[in-house]
Amino acid sequence: MVGSTHGDSASSRSPRRPILVTGAAGFIGSHVAEGLAARGDTVVGVDNFHPYYDPGRKRANLQEAQAAGGERLTFVEGDIRDRDLIRSLFDRYRFRAVAHLAALAGVRASVENPAAYYDVNVQGSLVLLDAAAAADVEVFVGASTSSVYGLGAPIPFAESDRADRPLAPYAASKRAVELLAHSYHHLYGLNITMLRFFTVYGPRGRPDMLAYKVLHNILSGDHVPLYNGGQMHRDWTYVGDVTAGVIAALDRPLGYEIINIGRGEPVLLADFVRLLEEVSGNPASLTPAPPPDTDLPYTYADVSKARRLLGYEPATSVAEGVRAFWEWFRAAVPAGD
Repeated sequence: MVGSTHGDSASSRSPRRPILVTGAAGFIGSHVAEGLAARGDTVVGVDNFHPYYDPGRKRANLQEAQAAGGERLTFVEGDIRDRDLIRSLFDRYRFRAVAHLAALAGVRASVENPAAYYDVNVQGSLVLLDAAAAADVEVFVGASTSSVYGLGAPIPFAESDRADRPLAPYAASKRAVELLAHSYHHLYGLNITMLRFFTVYGPRGRPDMLAYKVLHNILSGDHVPLYNGGQMHRDWTYVGDVTAGVIAALDRPLGYEIINIGRGEPVLLADFVRLLEEVSGNPASLTPAPPPDTDLPYTYADVSKARRLLGYEPATSVAEGVRAFWEWFRAAVPAGD
């Protein structure tokens, strides 16, 4: 994995209680579970293999993570909304920290079924916060999104900007979790860090995300829309750097904080597609489409707070990350899959 984790090495720490990683078979969750286990932490992963995208892809993610993590990574198949299951896991393992990465993803898909997004993202988070409040948890790290900024935010996006005009139910559900988390910090003294991720890509990327879709288009010719002629900027952030940010946050009790995790280097969508074409050696055939009402035209993370509080430093250029993603894709995704 390109990128590195921050914080003390495992050899300099005494043995510590396990860390819970929710969404451990997902894109980011599998990397975080693997990264924690690789540095010597005991990790318990939970995932329910929700069929928003192919559960087989998630099982393959988990197999990769388990192969690297070995005996330090234990997996439990289950749903974060299952209060009895979550409480039993907290009672059994006495978690030191929680990396809550499970969610129903997809900005545009949330418009079609907003109730499901609130059920999973908000109610599931509530179950975990209740369990964490009742246990001796040192740090709770939750995944949020750059989508919470909505339209009109100053460039670059800073955590102090207002975030009360989300464009889709997905973004609204994530903002709701940020607010809910603050109330649990206030009432129970939980150390909670909410991380706003910016356009994460890389190995194990989700099939519904643009980078995956473009490579799939190049290899199979399936239909992929190119919104606004590719004239949209995204702060593409490599999954190895995001993983480093999550692990750094797990090592630092900060009270309550919201922190951007991005690269801080917006790239035009059309240029990102060209990089994918270059590494694959083939052109994409994309269909022009108007930008969706759910999407921001520009995302750009101010990562100065992450640098200051987490020692975060994105290490992977977009060109390096695209090549690493391509190398994984052509090995892991069967032709025509």
